[in-house]
Amino acid sequence: MSARRPEPEQRGRQRRYRPLSPLREHLRDSFWVAPLVACVLAVLLAGVTDWLDREIYRATVQEGGSAEDLLRFTGAAKSVVSTVSSAMLTFIGVVFSISLVSLQMAASQFSPRVLRLYVRSRLTKATFSTCLATFVFTLLVQLTYDDTTDPAKAVSVPIMSTVVAVLLVMLSLAFFVLYVQATLRLLRVPHVIDRVTRESLAVLVQYHRLMPEVAEPSRPEDGRTLLHEGSAGVLRDVNIGRLVRVARRHDAVLHLVPRIGDFIAPGTPTVVVAGGSTPRPRRIAAALNVGVDRTMHQDLSFGFRQLVDIAIRALSPAVNDPTTAVQAIDRIYQLTALLAAESFGELRHRDREGRVRLVQPVPGWAATIDLAFTEIRLCGAAHPQVTRRLAAALDDLLRIAPEPRRAPLRIQRELLVRAVAQHVTDPEDRAFALQPDRQGIG
Repeated sequence: MSARRPEPEQRGRQRRYRPLSPLREHLRDSFWVAPLVACVLAVLLAGVTDWLDREIYRATVQEGGSAEDLLRFTGAAKSVVSTVSSAMLTFIGVVFSISLVSLQMAASQFSPRVLRLYVRSRLTKATFSTCLATFVFTLLVQLTYDDTTDPAKAVSVPIMSTVVAVLLVMLSLAFFVLYVQATLRLLRVPHVIDRVTRESLAVLVQYHRLMPEVAEPSRPEDGRTLLHEGSAGVLRDVNIGRLVRVARRHDAVLHLVPRIGDFIAPGTPTVVVAGGSTPRPRRIAAALNVGVDRTMHQDLSFGFRQLVDIAIRALSPAVNDPTTAVQAIDRIYQLTALLAAESFGELRHRDREGRVRLVQPVPGWAATIDLAFTEIRLCGAAHPQVTRRLAAALDDLLRIAPEPRRAPLRIQRELLVRAVAQHVTDPEDRAFALQPDRQGIG
């Protein structure tokens, strides 16, 4: 990850910033939160509509209205709500089946890493939650029905309950149409690549807003190393604010050892403590979110990882789709061009008093270039469409990047020439494969 180096006169104004909290991202990665909230709201809505139905019936009777006319509506209302209740359960099954088929196709065609796009989709959660809430609402409404046909004994008529049930059905149908359209879009590789790119850009924008100080990598001379005491898994993100508060409480500087996306296990070094007292390892582990897979929250490299996975899977003999690889290279070039002028090093997070409390390692420029181009170059050396697009991307980056950043690009350009020479024996075909073309072969 990277961010711009703040000017000296700006550092005084950046003492107080709001670190990124992983809670919002964790909620988006969880599929059960939205349906649970929707079901609770459905229960409350059923209670409110039952109260309104009672009040409407009581007010009508008190004002001299015809209770018999209201009771005639009960039979039709019961039929409508009962039909909706039974149909919504089948409707939920259809939505769930479409989701499973979409996930299976995305995992086989693109990459298992892009499945998170479907899990995090707000529209998918809204559709499933609305359908589930409609089912729960109509089920509870049927329990509140007044079965008597005697106006003197009746206490309510399901007027508002029926109206709300119909509105929920219409809302569910609208969400279903939008959901099918969005699912069809996500089954097309250009839209998946665009979503991954936009999330990667959002990560970069968030770090720019935080404006952490970027400096050259350093190691404390006499630090104490703390070992991980939590569960094993991939380091998904770090609660920056909590670690800064722990370091401030102990008057120390914490040097985070693993990078976001690294696999850590019990006994893995997590932080090196410089100065002050040593915090308990459990407190450090509580600020590290460890899971089974990576997330885009604080991990810009994961965006490159997904784009590269899509490209090399398209280049596999089973798929053989170099055009998809070229589309992924387009977005990889977009991201690397934006990072060409960025500052790379370690992120130094400060407390409210402006003192450095947390030092966080991030991938450097050379590592980013290796991640972006190496695997695609090795897998696509025999595809002229891919090599021509890679040559154009590297040549453009050599013109954009500052001189200190050009060495890794020159290495990649030279390795591309060698890879093409190894796979393409004919001199004319080799010259054609190395001709830069931003569309590959058009």
